[in-house]
Amino acid sequence: MKANASSSSQRAYWLKTLHEWHWVSSAICLVGMLLFAVTGFTLNHAGQIEAKPAVVLREATLPAPLLQGLQQAAASHKEAPDAAQALPDDVQRWLRTELGADTRQGAVEWNDDEVYVAMPRPGGDAWVRVALSDGQAEHESTDRGWISYFNDLHKGRHAGLAWTWFIDIFAGACLVFCITGLFILQMHAGRRPMTWPMVGLGLLVPALLALLLVH
Repeated sequence: MKANASSSSQRAYWLKTLHEWHWVSSAICLVGMLLFAVTGFTLNHAGQIEAKPAVVLREATLPAPLLQGLQQAAASHKEAPDAAQALPDDVQRWLRTELGADTRQGAVEWNDDEVYVAMPRPGGDAWVRVALSDGQAEHESTDRGWISYFNDLHKGRHAGLAWTWFIDIFAGACLVFCITGLFILQMHAGRRPMTWPMVGLGLLVPALLALLLVH
């Protein structure tokens, strides 16, 4: 009797603990799983969902003092081409004010005749080009819409370090959610005979599709 009572007490303890971990992880994952489920569908049907990119092109001429500083920065980079070098601060401020281009996080490419800054982002793209000869500056920004934005978040495309950390933490919470769910299924399986056939079906269907129909 004592052994049965002890076993029942341990089972109740572990079932309660698993339920607590399961519901907490499910609460953490809820919004993220909805986002990834919906964007999984939109990504799978990307060819059927029309995207109408909105492209904006702005042009201006860099003032002579700023152009001189940019030329000096280009010459400095030419002497040490392997060193990462950002645009001069005053040039960046001018680009933000005149063209609406935030180049602080962009990848700068120093060429013989121009400076090019790529600024990709989720759901769009942007770039800035400044000619070193006359200071002619161009900024092109492309917005592909909200569906493309969330699709890129799903893929972690150009979303930054913070979003990368979020995806890693979210993936860990999903693992906790699934593993605790598996143990809860195991503890209830004795009274629910369809438990393991349904789990096996969830494994068998994608395995057969991958082996037989995916080429």
